Amino acid sequence: MKTWFITGCSSGFGRELVLNLLARGERVIATARRAETLQQFHAVARDNLLTLPLDVTDNTSVEQAVAHAIDTWDCIDVLINNAGVGLRSAVEEADDHEIQKIFQVNFFGAHRVTRAVLPHMRRERNGDIVMISSIGGRVSRPGSGFYSATKFALEGMSDALRKEVLPLGIRVMLAEPSAFRTDFELGLTESRNIIDDYTATAGQRRRAISNIHGTQPGDPAAAAETIINTVLCGDPPFRLLLGKSAVERAEQELQEQLAELDKWRLVSVAADGTAD
Repeated sequence: MKTWFITGCSSGFGRELVLNLLARGERVIATARRAETLQQFHAVARDNLLTLPLDVTDNTSVEQAVAHAIDTWDCIDVLINNAGVGLRSAVEEADDHEIQKIFQVNFFGAHRVTRAVLPHMRRERNGDIVMISSIGGRVSRPGSGFYSATKFALEGMSDALRKEVLPLGIRVMLAEPSAFRTDFELGLTESRNIIDDYTATAGQRRRAISNIHGTQPGDPAAAAETIINTVLCGDPPFRLLLGKSAVERAEQELQEQLAELDKWRLVSVAADGTAD
């Protein structure tokens, strides 16, 4: 039996992860900004559930939640940083407050929780950290630039982190889902500033996202099952793509990057200033 600490559990991937783990008999610390949204889990839990309020943007809230978890079960074997928010905006449209808000949750929030949990994992010389990223952490789209920016930042930090903690027995995995039937789109913030020149690019993306809820191809329960089984295999990949669309978009992006690299290879190599 492992002890799992999960953020953002009120809906979506977080909810499905909690339900799956409780059914397996695993110990779960389910957290959310509003603790009342976690009452749904008590009907299906035995003595293997601890629900805690947690605001990932607040250091004190993070430290208190992690301390409570350790006091209760003495360890955290798996951390899943799932809490996240979105922003629909062309790059020029977003103001500083909107940008800072999404970074506070998606990037700094994940870092705060990870930083609080790592001393306990280092003490045990064992643990798994799962960052719920996105295919948007590999490929950005018009209208989703700042959401992708948070996920690109998360992936860059995670790449360094995995190399730092692997010698300590701690594994890091990025989960990169495409479109799944969660409530994520319902909670998206839209920039207050709309510029007509971006109607055909960011504006088109806004309209597409507004109409997609409930029709996404991905089943979040299946994704949760995949994430859990991959962690439990003992040798998880660094990047785990989730969904056919995610695989296809990642393949296309890699092919385009390789083609561009090859096209500009001689120019890039010559930039060293060496004769060869």
